[in-house]
Amino acid sequence: MSIRNRESLVKLPRGEVLTKALEEALAAADPYTAVASSVKRRGDVVEVGGKAVEVGGGVHVVGFGKASGKMAEALVDLLGDLVRGGVVITPTGGGRAGPIELVKGDHPIPKDNTLSASHRLVEYLEGVGEGDLVFVVISGGGSALFELPEEGIQLEDIAHVSGELMRRGADIVELNAVRKRLSRVKGGKLLKFIKARHVASLIVSDVVGDRLDTIASGPTAPDGTTREFAIRVLKKYGLWEELPTRIRAVIESGGDTVKEGDPVLAKVWNIIVANNLTSLRSAGGYLKGVGYSPLILTSMLEGEAREAGRVLASVAKSVVYHGLPGRPPLALLAGGETVVTVRGGGRGGRNQELCLSFALAIRGMRNISAACMGTDGVDGNSPAAGAVVDGGVVEEAEARGLDPLEYLNNNDSYTFFNHLGRDIITGYTGTNVNDVFIAVIDPT
Repeated sequence: MSIRNRESLVKLPRGEVLTKALEEALAAADPYTAVASSVKRRGDVVEVGGKAVEVGGGVHVVGFGKASGKMAEALVDLLGDLVRGGVVITPTGGGRAGPIELVKGDHPIPKDNTLSASHRLVEYLEGVGEGDLVFVVISGGGSALFELPEEGIQLEDIAHVSGELMRRGADIVELNAVRKRLSRVKGGKLLKFIKARHVASLIVSDVVGDRLDTIASGPTAPDGTTREFAIRVLKKYGLWEELPTRIRAVIESGGDTVKEGDPVLAKVWNIIVANNLTSLRSAGGYLKGVGYSPLILTSMLEGEAREAGRVLASVAKSVVYHGLPGRPPLALLAGGETVVTVRGGGRGGRNQELCLSFALAIRGMRNISAACMGTDGVDGNSPAAGAVVDGGVVEEAEARGLDPLEYLNNNDSYTFFNHLGRDIITGYTGTNVNDVFIAVIDPT
């Protein structure tokens, strides 16, 4: 996985260092490698995350998410003839991974592809026996790619509610707490469709803090949220009173999610095989090798993207002015997932908006450069994954007649960075471990 337009980005101040560090972060999030390090085969015994299971029947693979296709490929290569088949839903779909079907779902809003693919996956599980071993490969995007609505709910209802919550700035925990109340397969409920006594969920985490009940809405994990919390979320964002009575009725009194202690959980073990912190550490290792002292600030960055940009800029400026929390040459790393409350009509996403805010805050500080990128290769409604900035961006833009603040206020960060040739293009990466931010600071 690499940055497609790296040739132009490496010409920017400290651009070579930033692009290479980002590529190291992407490599660490490779789902094939992550699965291969967690699963082993010895004859008919499969070891998963330190637990050994003798396969009496066969191995079946189901799953959903941006990284799940590569995860399925890894299992086929590792386990060979033990794998009897499966159904895995990805944003691209099409083809097979050995005996496993790869089918297309919809992302970020579930539509007809998601519905038909989800029915196909559940139908496949009907043929799985008690003595079989089922792998569920889960990764970011799974909430939209795999969905079967609760009785009384239509897929369009879930799509509308999900879209409105995202547009109004709900974070992933809030969003998925609501989704679980509208779904027959989220919040641990997928386990009720699996007869096998052994279920191993391999998870590439795209959730801040790696909450199992939030990644892809926790289809195989006990739910730590409540219906009361979901209702508070809908009220917080002004949606509760807008919902039809039938939808409110399902949320208030429909079938609830699987809770800790439920007997159905005895057959499953959930294993996180890749996450944001792993990627930050890998990028940090590269930066150390080229002369920067790496400092991971957090892998749990949240909040409004533009506000997070200002906070990260304040840390970078503190390094320059006070040598705190470290002295240059220093690399600051952070990861997580911010949000954008959309007020304008432009194109962009949280990574580019964070970078634009950061650039405004470090104006004139030529010894600071930074980049922010979504590891899935998609940032908001733009074709970019993120952007590269430095202390000269604002003056560069103004010299071209561009007003950075105007673009920020219109949520039009992609257009801004595209004009300057500073947008990061990766294309679909096939993985997702949230966002990665890197700032490198040289001595003045």
